[in-house]
Amino acid sequence: MVNTILNIITACWDILLESSLFILFGFSIAGLLKAFIPNDFIQKHLGKGKMSSVFKASLFGVPIPLCSCGVIPAAAGLREQGASKGATASFLISTPETGVDSIAVTYALLDPVMTVIRPVAGFFTAFITGIGVNWLDKAPPVPESPKPMPFTMAASPSSCGCGCGAEKKEKKSIGMKLKEGMGFAFGNLLEDIGPWLLVGIGLAGVITVYISPHFIESYLGDGLFSMLIMIALSTPLYVCATASTPIAAALALKGLSPGAALVFLLAGPATNMATITVVSKLLGKKTMVIYLSAIVICSLMMGLLVNQIYGFLGFDITAWVQSQTHEHHGPVAILAAVTLLLLILKPLVKRLVVKSTHKGCSHC
Repeated sequence: MVNTILNIITACWDILLESSLFILFGFSIAGLLKAFIPNDFIQKHLGKGKMSSVFKASLFGVPIPLCSCGVIPAAAGLREQGASKGATASFLISTPETGVDSIAVTYALLDPVMTVIRPVAGFFTAFITGIGVNWLDKAPPVPESPKPMPFTMAASPSSCGCGCGAEKKEKKSIGMKLKEGMGFAFGNLLEDIGPWLLVGIGLAGVITVYISPHFIESYLGDGLFSMLIMIALSTPLYVCATASTPIAAALALKGLSPGAALVFLLAGPATNMATITVVSKLLGKKTMVIYLSAIVICSLMMGLLVNQIYGFLGFDITAWVQSQTHEHHGPVAILAAVTLLLLILKPLVKRLVVKSTHKGCSHC
């Protein structure tokens, strides 16, 4: 039992060493996006029901580092501003499916091919879903609110911490913008995603130790059935794009096909019970059915296509992941891993200290 626990911890540490530097880089880029993209930039470019608005919503969502939780209030703000159902649905899909942080960690834990395919597949899924929603559910758009709520990635006291509150416009220096952007990236954003990232790495460690290649080959091979299993597993669960990557990498190392791994990477972040409920209330039950159906169909299509691409290129994702896993990690990787762990654990420890202080206070 002790040996098994030590093996799991070792596997988790290896994954952390491999990915931490890329994760920190991804969050840094997220901070730059927050610092230099105006808060109302996205809303200005989303029209009412046109194909161009769906295209822009799908494209804008790709680099934005919002999870399945944070994208909901942001999408609600877009809808309130008069964005079409299709554009809102597209933004709800492409934003949590990809982000600069998840793209960076995809390169670290999977391979360059998947690093390119993942955001492209996320954009394609979002665009097709948005077009399908506008075509099949031709409800009149919501009229613009007289008091628009600008899109922002900064947290407010009434927000979920992922970015949904309004803020006053004021001129700021580049230094101030950088400070606020990095504060958001390594504060609110990391606090929101960090615990789930640790959960994902933990699950990846368990998979590495407990699941054998024979099990994957026997029950989750490279056919359509394995992709359907990935859809069934990922649809109801909450898993952000960054946290889903180490899980997919661990499964790929055991023999899961690239297509099935991609299906998990697409369907996992885009769907969960909270998102499904909100889509139903925000856009209607008909749109919710179209939303889910399009994600499932597009994910399966992209999964089958990716298997063909890997076969055509003669690229073995298992060999690439394995070579990455056994790579020697120097002091830079160790420093990055320790830094990332401290950044993630800091707010968690702070909460525990506050709770214990309140419990120990006789006047509370």
